[in-house]
Amino acid sequence: MRASWLERFARLPAGDRSLLVRSVVVLGAARVTLWLLPLQVARRLLARVVRWPAPGAITPERIGWAIGAARRMVPRATCLPQALACEALLVSAGHPAELRIGVIKSGKRKLLEAHAWVESEGRIVVGDLPQGLTEYTFMPPLPGPRD
Repeated sequence: MRASWLERFARLPAGDRSLLVRSVVVLGAARVTLWLLPLQVARRLLARVVRWPAPGAITPERIGWAIGAARRMVPRATCLPQALACEALLVSAGHPAELRIGVIKSGKRKLLEAHAWVESEGRIVVGDLPQGLTEYTFMPPLPGPRD
């Protein structure tokens, strides 16, 4: 029989459990703030609220893992809330973070679709691109959340 999510959660190391709970809360907050506020206001608010106890203690890879797991628990946690939550956690943990947004025309009707992701030191942490980077037109970089 397959273990329940609670059993799998209980088997995680304490640090991963803490990171996962924090990620669910921050992702939920990102989802709600984006529903209520403009993007830049939501970014600044999350950057101010999220505080990490020990900067650098958590790697970008673990933050990416936690956001990926948290998205299954937060309704409608699409790429933009995931990117905002990841950016806030990375910056709070003392890691560089660059929120990126790209657009692509897809499908038979050539509808414009957007996708958000976060890079840290040139590597994608959250928001793998389904068609690959070369297919997207990148939007100009956004100023940092604390700018």
